[in-house]
Formats: sequence, C-alpha cells, structure tokens
Amino acid sequence: MLVSLGCLGAAVQVQAQTVTVDNMRLWSAPDHVRLVFDMSGPANANVFTLDNPDRVVIDLDSTDLDFDVDKLDLDDSAIDKVRTGVRESGGLRVVLDINRAVVPKSFTLPPNEQYSDRLVVDLVYPGASAVEDPIDPIEAMIRDQEIAAQRAQTEAVAQGNEEKADEMAAAVEAQPHPKRDIIIAVDPGHGGEDPGATGPNGTREKDVVLDIARKLKQRFDQTPGFKAFLTRDGDYYVGLRQRTLIARQQKADFFVSIHADAVRSSQPFGSSVYALSQSGATSETARWLAATENQSDLIGGVDGNLSLDDKDEVLRGVLLDLTMTATMNDSLATGGQVLDQLGRINKLHKSGVEQAGFVVLKSPDIPSLLVETGFISNPREEAQLRSSAHQAQLAQAIYAGIVAHFRQHPPPSSLLAWQRDQGRGGASNEYRVQSGDTLSQVAASHNISMKALKQANGLDSDILRVGQVLTIP
Repeated sequence: MLVSLGCLGAAVQVQAQTVTVDNMRLWSAPDHVRLVFDMSGPANANVFTLDNPDRVVIDLDSTDLDFDVDKLDLDDSAIDKVRTGVRESGGLRVVLDINRAVVPKSFTLPPNEQYSDRLVVDLVYPGASAVEDPIDPIEAMIRDQEIAAQRAQTEAVAQGNEEKADEMAAAVEAQPHPKRDIIIAVDPGHGGEDPGATGPNGTREKDVVLDIARKLKQRFDQTPGFKAFLTRDGDYYVGLRQRTLIARQQKADFFVSIHADAVRSSQPFGSSVYALSQSGATSETARWLAATENQSDLIGGVDGNLSLDDKDEVLRGVLLDLTMTATMNDSLATGGQVLDQLGRINKLHKSGVEQAGFVVLKSPDIPSLLVETGFISNPREEAQLRSSAHQAQLAQAIYAGIVAHFRQHPPPSSLLAWQRDQGRGGASNEYRVQSGDTLSQVAASHNISMKALKQANGLDSDILRVGQVLTIP
C-alpha cells in the first residue's frame, strides 16, 4: 500500500508539471519572423538549427501540444512548414523547415493581464533591412556627410574652439547641389502581440495607426522633395528602441510616431501632440553617457564617426546637451505646426504641444513627435478612427504640419532649399554660392565673421552647395 501511494504521488507530481501549448502565433517582418508559443505554464526550451535540409528545432521539456499548427499563416516568412512530434525522452519537438538563412533567438515572458506564459522565438534574417524600401545609397552618403559635418561643428562649439571650426570650413569648397529628399520616419505604434489600446467596440490601436501611417507615407511620397518610410509595414512587433535605431539607420530628418489614446473613462476626446520633455531629455542624456557602447551611439552615429570613447565626461555631456537642445527646439516648433493642422479637422485634447518622456521620442539627434490621433476609448472617436476618410484627414493634417516646418526651414542640401533659392539672389544682401567658394571666403569677401554668416542663414555645418543663396547680415 505504501509503495502504491508513493507511486501515485509521483505520478500526480509529474502530471502537475506538464505544460500545454494551447496556441501559437506568428508575425512576419522584413528582417525577421516571430513565433510565439502561448503555454499553460513555464517550460524549459532548447532552440537550435540543423543543416541539409535547413531546419530550426524547438524542444520543450514536459510539454504537450493542443493546437493545430496548420492554422499558422506562413506567407512572407522564412518558414515553409511547421512539423511537430513527441521526443523520445518525452516533451514536445517543433521543427521549422526554413527557406533562407536565419539566426534564431529566443526568450520567455511571464504571464500578464492579456497572456499566459510565453516562449518567443525570433528568426532573424542576416543582412536584411528592417524597412521595405531602404534609403538610396547615394542619399545615404549625402546624409552621412551632412551628419559628420554637423557633429564636427557641435564638437568644436562644445570645446569652445570655434577657430578649429573656421579652419575646417576654410578647406571645404562648395559642392554640387544634390537636391536631396527630406526623409521622414513614420512610426505606427504597437503591432504584433502588442495590440495597444482596444476601443469599446473592439477596434485595435495597432490596426488604425498602421492605416493612418500608410496614408501619411503615401502623402509624403507623392510630394517632390520628400521620402517617407515606415518603421513597421505590417502586423508585427518592433521594440521601442529599435524604432529610433531604424530611423537613424535610414538617416531620417524627422521621426513621427502615430498612436490612439485611451483612458478608463469614455468621455475624454481629441488629438494631442507630444515632444520630449526636459526631464526625459535629462534621463536620456544620462543613459547615453552611461552606455559602454558609445562608439555606435549618438555622437558616433551608426558608423562610429566621432565616437565618444575618447571624450572626457564633461565634454560628452556638453555635446549631448547641445544636440538634445537643438533637437527639442525643432520638435516643438514642428509640433506646433502639426497641432494647428489637427485643430482644423478634429477637436484638440490640449491646446499646446505637450512634453513627456516617451521612449520613441528619445533619439537625441532626430527631431521627433508623438501624435495621439484621438481617444480610441471614446465610442465616437473610435468610430472616426475606423473611418478611412477620417484617417486620410488625420494623415493630411500631420503631413501638412511637418511640410510647413520644412518649407520654412529646409536643410541646405534639400530639393526644397534649392527650389526656394531659385527665386532669390538678386537682393543687395544676398549672395549665390559659386563653384570653388568656401564659407570662410564668402565671409571674408563681405567683411563679416563666419559665425555671423552661419547664424544669419541657420547653417549647422560648413558645407556650401553651388547655387545656394546666402543672406549677408
């Protein structure tokens, strides 16, 4: 009897530890595919690859499967087929037959209000771009040159060595005008296993903001002098830091994140626009300064130019503060234009640009806004947000606000700047840049300082463009 009871107790204990996979979800992105296992409890997992043919194997200890894997939509993913079986030692084996090179990464997530325990398996595509239509290599090279020049200038100012900047400028001859596009990063919030807020009638934030973002991208792409890209162009998850990294990799001039607000009450309504707060900027500066991988961070850019590694702590702080201040000023100015346009087609929740520490706004070198298009928790606004016509109006308002800012302050190498200068150059206080000119030569020939010339023209680098028109103060 004692032996029997002991055996029964062991059987119950083993049964209590068995985990069930009761659902599997899959999302395909341009640079990876994510497979999520919803489980009744935590389970040990081992993920590895096999060759000839190429496969990814996922072994789950003491786990049963209660899901039909044929329900998974494998379109546009690296996975051709999903096969399952019971391992000889017990537990579940899932085999993914793959059609391209992948690097598997996996992690587990504990239960939350929406989901049970989860195993997340990402199959990353080496060398793939996170965006569908990456920036043209020529435009990327132009932007790299601009960014390097701006950072060199910022460093010279931070060191109090403007003579060094003047010496650098003396050697830089005017370059042909590239008439480049202004690059806008459009960021649809949430996605994949993160639905965002849900309205009283079941509308999901991740769906409506993607619709609005696609319409906004289309408006920019239809406008000569602009090009937009989406940080996600489908129903998949992109991390908050990854969104700003994508924007930096694509050399964005501006970043705008699209969301739909929600609160417990169904009463609040209206659109809002957010820029980064000073406290958010301060905390982000501290994060950047504490990072050990600064060679790939802000001042170094993605390619590592002007790394912070060899800078002392005070100089690093000054560099970041200068960059953050300029970025926040641009963000707030553009935010005012966007808010004005939104107020023409929708009620405003607040009359001014608000400031907060949203992670997606914390790219220190890219002006950024977060637009709450409306309250999805308000039944009336939920219905509007589902409307394609209203989505188009929201996209148009955001577009118009950003374009208005860049028409007033076009980057010197942009098509917009070249177009503006075609109608200028005839006044007594204007000078059209000729081939071979340098900033220092132009300043000297008009008996003014380079600093005054740059300030009068809002120049943050020393690169002049042939045909560019300068105001002579």
